[in-house]
Order: sequence, then C-alpha cells, then structure tokens
Amino acid sequence: MIIFDHVTKRARNQVILDDINLVIRGQEFLCIVGESGAGKSTMIRLITGEDTPTEGQVSVDNIVVADMMRRTLQLYRRKCGVVFQDYKLLKKKTVFENIAFAMEACGYSGEIINHRVPRILKLVGLEDKEKRYPYELSGGEQQRVSMARALIHKPKLLLADEPTGNLDSANADEIIDLLQKINELGTTVILTTHNLDIIKKIKRRVITLKAGRIIQDKTY
Repeated sequence: MIIFDHVTKRARNQVILDDINLVIRGQEFLCIVGESGAGKSTMIRLITGEDTPTEGQVSVDNIVVADMMRRTLQLYRRKCGVVFQDYKLLKKKTVFENIAFAMEACGYSGEIINHRVPRILKLVGLEDKEKRYPYELSGGEQQRVSMARALIHKPKLLLADEPTGNLDSANADEIIDLLQKINELGTTVILTTHNLDIIKKIKRRVITLKAGRIIQDKTY
C-alpha cells in the first residue's frame, strides 16, 4: 500500500504538489491524469525516492520512503519497475542484451539471466526479437523492451510515466493491454497520462491533477 500523507512539493519558489492525500492499494491499477506540469511525474519520483517532499510524507507498506537508508532504498527500487515515455534503450545492444544488462548490473549469474530473459520476452510478445537492435524495432516494440527490462526483477510495483506519449493509437493500445495483463498477474500499476482516450478505454480508478492538486478521484 502506498500512502501520500499531506504531501506538498515546492521547487524554485513554485508549488509542484499541494497537500496531496492519497491511498493506493496493493495490486491496484491507478491512472494519474493531468496536463503537462500538473505534477504527475513528481508523484512518480516521490514514490521511487528520487525526490523528497517539502512537507508531509510518502510511505510504502508503512515505511517512509524519504527515511530509507541508502541500501534499503536500493533494494526497494529493485521492486519498482519504471517505464518512461522515451525508451532509454542502449542502442548498441540487442533486445536480449538490453534486458540482460539490467540483471548483470545487479549481479545475477549468466544461468539465471539466460533463464529469465526469454520468459520476460515471451510475456511482452517479443520472443522472436531477442537478437534485434533498437533501430530495427518499431516504437511500440521498443516500449515493450523497456517494459520487459522494468519487469525483469519481478517488481511488485510498475510505474509507467507517459509510456504511450510517443506512440500512435494502435501501439498505445497494445502497451495499455500489456499493462492490464501485468496488473492481472498481481503487480500494482500506476500509469500517468494526459491521453483521456486511454482512460475511457481501460475504465480503472483515475486521479485527476490540476496545478498540483487532486481535483477528482473517480473509478470508471
């Protein structure tokens, strides 16, 4: 469970988030919508511990994120998969190598890597693309590689920050379908987007942000 308790974030004399109170249940699929600058990405960074509140606190399973020691925070972040609008793939590595690299950095053995990567690629529908390079893939396929990399540590939480922003409607639908599938397998999913058409299709709980404040909390 993730709790925002009277969270305010200020930066450069500007209020980014203003007294946010929010409870996100385990295995929930939550959408955070709002225009650019509404505070969506800041909420993601507060959950991962990349940023800290000016006032209030964010806690995950009763542990305050900002109070985590460095080693605890590192272990916590491994349980948080993050997907961005830009795919952040390594251009000179194949699909398999991009995903394996995330495991190598955490000290996994070659045996575990060779076992787990193909399974994750099958989950995202790219089992036949493991030897391709990013430039050989479509935008939707690149985003699925990014999602596979985010899932490789079997996270309990997947944070998708505008993952469809660079995709056409068909590829965007595929990514949303995949996020829903991942959620159905037991992973908590938090999706930020400004695309209201996506929200209408998936019919989940939606938080609407405007100027850093929650103006609506609705389940469709």
